[in-house]
Amino acid sequence: MTHFAFLPDRAVLAISGADRVSFLQGLVSNDVAAVAPGQAVWTAFLTPQGKWQADFFLFAEADGERLLLDCEAAQADMLRQRLARYRLRSDVSIDPTGFAVHAAWGAVPPMLDSAIGAPDPRLAEAGWRLILPRPTPDAADHAAYDAHRLALGLPDGSRDCEEGKTLLLEANFEALNGISWTKGCYMGQELTARTRYRGLVRRKLLPVSGAALPPPGTPLMHGEKEAGIMASSRDGRGLAMLRLDHRSAELTAEGHSVQVHIPSWLTLKTEAEG
Repeated sequence: MTHFAFLPDRAVLAISGADRVSFLQGLVSNDVAAVAPGQAVWTAFLTPQGKWQADFFLFAEADGERLLLDCEAAQADMLRQRLARYRLRSDVSIDPTGFAVHAAWGAVPPMLDSAIGAPDPRLAEAGWRLILPRPTPDAADHAAYDAHRLALGLPDGSRDCEEGKTLLLEANFEALNGISWTKGCYMGQELTARTRYRGLVRRKLLPVSGAALPPPGTPLMHGEKEAGIMASSRDGRGLAMLRLDHRSAELTAEGHSVQVHIPSWLTLKTEAEG
């Protein structure tokens, strides 16, 4: 069975011009040269200090003339403005498209051949991302997709990352194919690489569950100690940014029990290793 959802909180920007690949290559965390028809890339745009500003999916149109950037609708104008600061003399144009983003999971979606789409590059279980000219009328409620991605433990941009604060390795970009370690320099690379090689990650975005998960920003407690903060959630599943030394503790939020789950795709050091 194919599950198919229109994602109304997403927007699509078109990156055109002869320098579009080299322009983005110096600004984002993943290898833009890997983008091709039928093959998307998930990547992040960082501050010069290496902190998260936004993340998005990159697609290539079939004729190879434009890259399409699937981003949060609420961040689209900000991304246009901030990316444009770095154009200088590059032959690059950044424009809105009005296209609609959809997600599919389960069986292969029948509309895949007629859409600009690709398997979700983060996890095979996530399904597919598709860009269509307009929303599909029979697409499921986007809440179904939100529940799907929370069950997998996938972050959702600003709902789970703090602009100017979150490190990519805290939000599991390295485990979800959101970073290239071989592509060369990009803005914010130095801190990202140092965090990896020195093992400086002390907290992680991890799946949680509970009968009464609180709103984003609510502290999660281990006794009298704050163990982390709640991020996005729906119907008893959510994500929380947790200090790793509390990941096996009995946690509560506003007096309610919260359970932590380590997804199969994420490898953490043992608690003895720190």
